[in-house]
Amino acid sequence: MNRRTLLKQMGLAGTALLLPRFSYGENQMINGPFQPNWTSLEQFRTPDWFSDAKFGIWAHWGPQCQPENGDWYAREMYMEGNRHYNFHLKKYGHPSRFGFKDVINEWKAEQWQPEELVSLYKQAGAKYFIAMANHHDNLDLYDSKYQPNWNSLKVGPKKDILAGWAKAASNQGLRFGVSIHAAHTWSWMETSQRADKTGPYAGIPYDGKLTKKEGTGKWWAGLDPQDLYEQNHPMSENGYDNGAIHRQWNWGNGVYPPSKAYCEKFHNRTIDLIEKYEPDLMYFDDTALPLWPVSDAGLRIAAHFYNRSVKSRKKLDVVINGKILDPQQRKCMVWDIERGQSNSIEPLPWQTDTCIGDWHYDRSIYDRKGYKTAKTVIQMLVDIVSKNGNLLLNIPVRGNGSIDEEERKIVEEIGRWMAANGDSIYGTRPWKIFGEGASLENSAPLTAQGFNEGKGKPYDHTDIRFTSKGDVLYASIMEWPADGKVLIKSLGTASQFFKGDINRVTLVANNTALQFSRNPEGLLIELPDRPALSYAIALKIN
Repeated sequence: MNRRTLLKQMGLAGTALLLPRFSYGENQMINGPFQPNWTSLEQFRTPDWFSDAKFGIWAHWGPQCQPENGDWYAREMYMEGNRHYNFHLKKYGHPSRFGFKDVINEWKAEQWQPEELVSLYKQAGAKYFIAMANHHDNLDLYDSKYQPNWNSLKVGPKKDILAGWAKAASNQGLRFGVSIHAAHTWSWMETSQRADKTGPYAGIPYDGKLTKKEGTGKWWAGLDPQDLYEQNHPMSENGYDNGAIHRQWNWGNGVYPPSKAYCEKFHNRTIDLIEKYEPDLMYFDDTALPLWPVSDAGLRIAAHFYNRSVKSRKKLDVVINGKILDPQQRKCMVWDIERGQSNSIEPLPWQTDTCIGDWHYDRSIYDRKGYKTAKTVIQMLVDIVSKNGNLLLNIPVRGNGSIDEEERKIVEEIGRWMAANGDSIYGTRPWKIFGEGASLENSAPLTAQGFNEGKGKPYDHTDIRFTSKGDVLYASIMEWPADGKVLIKSLGTASQFFKGDINRVTLVANNTALQFSRNPEGLLIELPDRPALSYAIALKIN
């Protein structure tokens, strides 16, 4: 059943985002201009819809949200002494008796209302919505032909999570994407092979090596835990080194090689997802593409995805996000930077993905009021867009499928800013320079896949970011100046960047004309009374 059929059954036949489906052989790659190699994938060009959208919202939601204790729970609950291990021991019991498979069984998503949430995200200004299809825990959150027992229709909520999200995105007119993380289960879940080294359970293996025959009389009778954990192999080198996973992320540095069967199963699961749900975007949480360079599975998936778009949509209309890309690979897909941003205008469109809290819901962040503020999110967005990027923002979803009231307040404030100032964001392109101001003096470099977020100098009233749209220049003032006056040095009469005349300066929010003067030092603008949302003040300059 493909996305068209799913949505037809939901009463959405004829929706503009639905596309014709073609019949292909069993998991055969569609013929077309793209071949499964990097040189051929360089033909990729970023679709205008993505370059114009600028802002997407992500539901990084799955069974690891059920404990509400934060990200990487399924791995770290098997790491003796880790905070997740300690939490798990207290809440559920020892991981030799109650493993992650049992956490999945606890997850019911009983308060999940995708229509309401995606409607809220559209009101916040998102132009695309991404749902998690699977995480490193390996549970498929959709009707999965090649993971038939460990998917969200068979266990846990007994719901097709992707179908629900896809329907809601279609109803709201948003582009729909999926994030795919399961290529790393092979090594990521190796912690489940361990045992405690100390204490009353010392030497008793966790449940990572259990098989189908051991499920007799248990809730998972008839299911094989190895289809989920994928641990029927030796541990990688330094198997008890908790940090080794990061060095081995690109399938090197002593990782035990994944089997061909494992790679092909991942390939088949992903092709099945594409055919059934027809996403506009696929986000891969991998170095370049999944399983590269030990398998060409990711290359074949990419070529199939692109060729399918060319054949069914009559143009390349889809996007792949990948991380830690070399210069050639950045031509093949859209570069994604995790929890960070570029320090310059990038020649090709790119994306930051970040979160207002932890990737998987963490109740302690709510309790200590530790979320990013709407102001922080908007300032990030303005900076990213000025450099030719998009912002993908995760709003952590609770295990029950809801978001808390603090998250809702943040999303609503983002929506108020976007409703007033969105013209300076949507459909814009970088100007000659991305900005000016004090924060440029101490920009933090990227580390690995990103992770320079919040490490630079804080913004002040001198920090200005530029975007353009046709003959219009937008300038966003990151912080409200105490005296109500803004000096934009890059627009002075002696500026090397702007030689023309300036006839009018207005507030984007309400089209109020502003008083200004210009001299060699810059463009001096007098702002009106301070508004309620007095950050990232967008100005339109004609």
